Amino acid sequence: MTTTFRQRLLNHEPMMGTFLKTPSSIVCEVLGHTALDAVCLDAEHAPFGRMELDSCIFALRAADTPSLVRVPSATPAEILNALDCGATGVVLPHICSAAEAQAAAQAARYGRGGRGYAGSSRAAGYTTRPMSQHKETSNQQTAVIAQIEDVEAVDAIEEIAAVEGVDCLFVGRIDLTVALGAETPDDPVVVEAVEKVCAVAKAAGKPVGMFLPRVADVGYWQQRGASLFLLASDHSFMLQGAASLMGAFEQQTQGQQD
Repeated sequence: MTTTFRQRLLNHEPMMGTFLKTPSSIVCEVLGHTALDAVCLDAEHAPFGRMELDSCIFALRAADTPSLVRVPSATPAEILNALDCGATGVVLPHICSAAEAQAAAQAARYGRGGRGYAGSSRAAGYTTRPMSQHKETSNQQTAVIAQIEDVEAVDAIEEIAAVEGVDCLFVGRIDLTVALGAETPDDPVVVEAVEKVCAVAKAAGKPVGMFLPRVADVGYWQQRGASLFLLASDHSFMLQGAASLMGAFEQQTQGQQD
């Protein structure tokens, strides 16, 4: 799955992943036993250090589960770190212009002015892979996903969507809600902005990804061109699982008291 993720993304295949908020390789190993299409390590909002990121990517690679890293910022250093550790792709926060999109896409791939090379990384097979092979494979398989979550990004969406090397536009709907001064992600001004991103991406032939608070909304946004859905997180899995189990327990014990 890790070697085909980018191609599936470019083919607009429906895919569902989740966010990982707990920097734990064991949680990644557990999720590797599921049918998730990808796990996105949230290094922007969760306490991932370099070793935690490395071990989580290792566990997901062992399970052949695509690993995306939402980097803390779209700087070449953060992108390089995630990809050298062996991530399948990067999710780049707060891309607001075509220039920022171009710079980030360039930093994620080998070439003039692009990603720095080290044959000793996990991604390069710890020196066991010829440079030419690794460069070609990496450029073919690395997914570059630009997160659209600012008013400036929506205003410049046509230019951003036209940037070669950006494989997918991912709507950061919660940040977009805050940026637009709305109260909820369902506010009409937010929905209108998301629909604009989808329409422009569709016209440009670019896949669209998004986080949704409700899985019931997937069909609506799939009809508008979205194909990559990162839903829920390991935190919500634990909270929902515990709440469901507690509810079942209370039903049983209430029945005994009656």
